[in-house]
Amino acid sequence: MPETVRQPLFLTPVFQERIWGGTKLNTVFGYEIPNDKTGECWAVSGHPNGQSLVHNGPYAGTKLGDLWTDHPELFGDSESDVFPLLTKILDASDDLSVQVHPDDAYAREFENGELGKTECWYIVDAEPGSSIIYGHNAQSHEELRSMIEAGQWDELLTKIEVKPGDFFYVPSGTIHALGAGIVVLETQQSSDTTYRVYDYDRKDANGQGRELHLEKAIEVTTVPQSYTGGAYETDHVDGATITKFVSNSFFTVEKWEIDGTAQFEGRERYVIVSILDGEGTLKGGDGEYALKKGDHFILPAGFGDYAIEGKLTTISSWE
Repeated sequence: MPETVRQPLFLTPVFQERIWGGTKLNTVFGYEIPNDKTGECWAVSGHPNGQSLVHNGPYAGTKLGDLWTDHPELFGDSESDVFPLLTKILDASDDLSVQVHPDDAYAREFENGELGKTECWYIVDAEPGSSIIYGHNAQSHEELRSMIEAGQWDELLTKIEVKPGDFFYVPSGTIHALGAGIVVLETQQSSDTTYRVYDYDRKDANGQGRELHLEKAIEVTTVPQSYTGGAYETDHVDGATITKFVSNSFFTVEKWEIDGTAQFEGRERYVIVSILDGEGTLKGGDGEYALKKGDHFILPAGFGDYAIEGKLTTISSWE
């Protein structure tokens, strides 16, 4: 790996206005947000609908998607034509629409080659009593259609109360929604395909109801479907507690709780790191780098062994 890129790639987020957004991306993370309906921070994104920019080193000012295409050596051996992951922070000031996402095969055929969308949520903040929708009670696609058409939302949808530190894996085909008062870090496939099932009959700024996608939603929804939580693998090492939430063909997602100095072995492929709390120092590559809450960076392939020192919490992910 050339010496010029033995350094982390720090990224500038892209912010998205949403009807359900608020101001916590500013009050919780200190970001300069464009307005008081800012719902999403696309923190690590190569998706054409909102690309992060590298803001340090030899690739400063480069879009992540372009870097993926032009400098594959930074990322290691990947079979994906596009940067395959997308890290977001969402501020659900109001309820999100009830929705579902397609898998790769369906999206490839019906959404112009887009990736499917399997995702997962780490609950950063949650007001007391706040909840998510996860899964449904229909036992067949016919029953699912019937309950949707009859508007039997209370009978159909499953709610789960949440608290900070909870984690939820949300595979494609899962009916789901964040409830009001929740901030999450979301790791997902790099896709912007969403099929809305129900939007609480809300109107947008022009007084129009948002589009629903009932036929596609019913077609891609997994039936039957329910939430089954699980225990997570936790490893205590010098200076850190590492919790592995999920590891599959889409992504691996871990929480690193660092208190002191934690040593990490370098990987042959890239690692995405998001600082959720605290501050510290990254030591490795060609120097030392200050870390603070709200930072997002990629350790490129071949970065080598490194240490993170301080008191901080991260969500880290990779293919």
